[in-house]
Amino acid sequence: MTPSHFTLSSAFLLSLGGITFYRTHLLSALLCLEGMMLSLYITISLWTLQLNSTISSTSPMLLLALSACEASAGLALLVATARTHGTDRLQSLTLLQC
Repeated sequence: MTPSHFTLSSAFLLSLGGITFYRTHLLSALLCLEGMMLSLYITISLWTLQLNSTISSTSPMLLLALSACEASAGLALLVATARTHGTDRLQSLTLLQC
């Protein structure tokens, strides 16, 4: 395993651990999700460069576009919950209040 693969896989696992163990605020969960998406983007980009294929060169750009859409939807949800509930704590959100 090369150092770049180890670094990217450890970044993905740290973000995954951040989502599973530290879920008190919506903003921290969104940042961990964005870290996972960026490590996947860099991994797919490096994989495409190593294969030297032009067929799979569109997949990193597609993942980057989906990551931008996910980030904008997450920020919209953050603003909406902060306005309605007054906080971004995930413990204060229930399905009965929505």
